[in-house]
Amino acid sequence: MVGAVLESRKFRNVELIYGAVHGVRGILDEDFYDLTQETTHNLEMVANTPSSALGSTRDKPDLKYCQEIFKVLRAHEIGYFFYTGGNDSSDTVRIVNEEARKADYDLRCIHIPKTIDNDLVENDHTPGFPSAARYVAQAFMGINLDNAALPGIYIGVVMGRHAGFLTAASALGKKFSDDGPHLIYMPERTFDIESFLADVKQVYDRLGRCIVAVSEGIHDSTGEPIIASLAKETEHDAHGNVQLSGSGALADLLTRKVKEELGIKRVRGDTLGYIQRSFVGCVSDVDQNEAREVGEKAVQYGMFGDRDGSVTIKRTGHYSVDYELVPLDLVAGKTRTMPDSFIAASGHDVTDEFRMYLRPLLGSGMPDAYRLRPNKVPKILATRS
Repeated sequence: MVGAVLESRKFRNVELIYGAVHGVRGILDEDFYDLTQETTHNLEMVANTPSSALGSTRDKPDLKYCQEIFKVLRAHEIGYFFYTGGNDSSDTVRIVNEEARKADYDLRCIHIPKTIDNDLVENDHTPGFPSAARYVAQAFMGINLDNAALPGIYIGVVMGRHAGFLTAASALGKKFSDDGPHLIYMPERTFDIESFLADVKQVYDRLGRCIVAVSEGIHDSTGEPIIASLAKETEHDAHGNVQLSGSGALADLLTRKVKEELGIKRVRGDTLGYIQRSFVGCVSDVDQNEAREVGEKAVQYGMFGDRDGSVTIKRTGHYSVDYELVPLDLVAGKTRTMPDSFIAASGHDVTDEFRMYLRPLLGSGMPDAYRLRPNKVPKILATRS
C-alpha cells in the first residue's frame, strides 16, 4: 500500500489518492481515507508495521457487489483502481475491470499480490508469506527446544486451507537431524487418522518425543476437512466454509485422539492463529522490500503501460526477482498448491528443494538454535558392584 501511494505521488496527473477502509466494504460504504494528506514519514512508519493499515474484509464480491463498487469508483472519478489481496481479490479486480469496459469508462485496474498462504498462481511467492513463514519457522524452533527440555508430544496447527506452504515452513526451524518438527502434514496429501497415529508412535518410540506441524486444511480421502470428521459440531466462516483453526478445535481433537489411542499422557496442542499474520518484530527484510516494490510496479504499469492486470513476482538467478504484469484471468479465482517436488515421498515432510526455495525468502539474521555437546561425566556410584 505504501509503495503504491508514494509512487503515485510522483505523477502530476494524480490529484488525489484514496484508501478504502476495510477494502471493498469501504468502497461500498464510501468510507475513504484521503492518503494525499498523509505525511511521508508516517507512511514510512506504517510500512514498517505488520497487518493491514487500511483494515481488511471477509466480503467475497459477486457480480452485483462489483457493479456497486464500480458505481462508487465512477462517482468519485477514480481513474486507477489498485487492490491488494489474494485470489478472491484478483477476481474482484477482474469483474470491476469488465464492468468499466462495458461502460466505456477509462479505469486502470491492477491487482497487487498479498497473501500469507502463498497460493497465487503465476507467482514464485507472494508478499506476506516470507514474514509469516519466518515466524512459523522460529516458532517451531522454540517449540523444539521446549519439547526437548521436557519431552512429550506437541501438535501445532498452522494456517493454510488448501496450500501447505506455511505449514511446510516449520521445517526451516530444524538444525540437527533429530530436531522437530518430526512430522509435517499438508493439505496437498490425504490425511488418514490411523496412519497419523502410527507415524506419531514410531517417532515417539524412537526419540521419546514427537513434534507435529499440521495444516488447518488437512482432509480425508473424500476431501472432507479432518476437523469436520472428528468434531461433533463445527463452525462456519462468512463464506460458508468450515472454520478450520480459529477456534483451536483441530489441535484439541488431534491431541485427544493421541492420548486416547496411544495412551501417552504428555500431549499438548496449539493453534498458531492470527499471530502468524501480524507478529511485530519478526519480519523478513526480503519480504518487506518486495512488498514495497510490487506496489510501486503496480503504479508504474498503470501509468506507463496503460494496461490492466495482476503484478506477479518471478524469481531470477540464485536469488533475485522481477515483476511482470499478467492478465487478470490468469490469476483470478485460482489457487496454487505445493508442487510435488516440495513434498517428501512419505507425505509428511518436505524436500531439500523446498528448503532451498524458502531459505532466501526468510531474510537476513535468521537465528539458529544450538545445544550443549554431550560430554558426559563418568558415573561413580552407578559403577560400584
